[in-house]
Amino acid sequence: MSTALAAGAAGTRLHGAAKSANETVRVACIGLRGRGNDNIKGFIPQPNVEVVALCDVDQSVLDTRTKEVETKTGKAPKGYTDIRKLLEDKSIDAISIATPNHWHALMTIWGCQAGKDVYCEKPATHNIFEAKQVVAAARKYDRIVQMGSQSRSGVALQEAIEKVRGGEFGDIYMARALCFKWRDTIGRAPVAPVPAGVDYDLWTGPAPKREFTKNRFHYNWHWMWDTGNGDIGNQGIHEMDIARWGLNVKYPTKVTSIGGHFMFDDDQETPNTLNSAFEFNDNGKKKMLVFDVRHWMSNHEAGICEKMKEKDGKPDPNTVGNIFYGSKGYLGIEWYTRYQSWLGKYQEAGPEKTAGGDHYANFIKAVRSHKRSDLTAEIEEGCASTVLVHLANISYRVGRSINFDANTMTCVGDSEANKLLTRAYRAPFVVPKTV
Repeated sequence: MSTALAAGAAGTRLHGAAKSANETVRVACIGLRGRGNDNIKGFIPQPNVEVVALCDVDQSVLDTRTKEVETKTGKAPKGYTDIRKLLEDKSIDAISIATPNHWHALMTIWGCQAGKDVYCEKPATHNIFEAKQVVAAARKYDRIVQMGSQSRSGVALQEAIEKVRGGEFGDIYMARALCFKWRDTIGRAPVAPVPAGVDYDLWTGPAPKREFTKNRFHYNWHWMWDTGNGDIGNQGIHEMDIARWGLNVKYPTKVTSIGGHFMFDDDQETPNTLNSAFEFNDNGKKKMLVFDVRHWMSNHEAGICEKMKEKDGKPDPNTVGNIFYGSKGYLGIEWYTRYQSWLGKYQEAGPEKTAGGDHYANFIKAVRSHKRSDLTAEIEEGCASTVLVHLANISYRVGRSINFDANTMTCVGDSEANKLLTRAYRAPFVVPKTV
């Protein structure tokens, strides 16, 4: 988006009045496969919300989703390949972004510049430099920006965090975040022609242009440093956010990661096994956050996923959730909707609850009120958790502990680590420096 276009678009909507409950909120969805399709399904049922536009660089995906929305709503949304064309439509109130991670920041900033409110899937950014710019853009253009941390809108999880912070489990000294997912090998994929109907240059966007292989494209982009952040930045960002939320901390002083790409000989660049430890200074009081990523065989912990079943009725091999340890007991969180707890020396059953929430409804509520305080996962909170993901990966990549200065958002005395705070952008897809 050109500067002139951004300024012109922002000027038309920046200080518009908040919408009434009966006025239609017009949403455009960008990136339409897995999470993007979930976003479409999440917004369509919302009262007085209309999905009016769809955008994807893969024409076959765009055509499929367009037909699906028309079937569900009786009205075909406009279709776009290029988000910049979509953002020229001044009638669009908000956009949702479910593209690969390397596009999140630039699309969010462009959306803010165009006067749109933004729902962006996790992680909010691909690197730490972008995290600063996204928050600054939301403030500069006075936009409602939400990260897709669905857990923050969950009724049971909100209750769990209230109990953790409220002292029911005593002095909380450590949180563990667990991302044990059964991930098979991606194998090795040869260079191949770009699929028909795919604008691969637009898909690549800010990242370096590489020869096309299927392992750099749909979903497997998560495991490539150019476009993804590994499983700690894929599934793991949810658990990272919950752990930081419960500990009531923001940025660590020290981060240590070890791990590697174990067992499989394939194209994956990011580690499939990672152990990261974060140390926080909470007003002179030390707290710890420990994050575990495992990709294959693992046990369940704290009852997490032990009773869950897969579609074929067999036990779920995954363990995805959090454990908070305190002086009076501990609490386990399973995915986004359930918690259970144990109290005392003999671990007697404590409070538990199962109840979900509606993250899309929360976003729409804030779009109508134009109050950041109505958001359960406002972008500054989302970016704080995203920064922890990036710090874990930086420590892993440089092979040592890093000390972090939250005031400067840099790694203390470590030039190699600081180089990984940002990236070289491929013109014209350059994330602008707002702060």
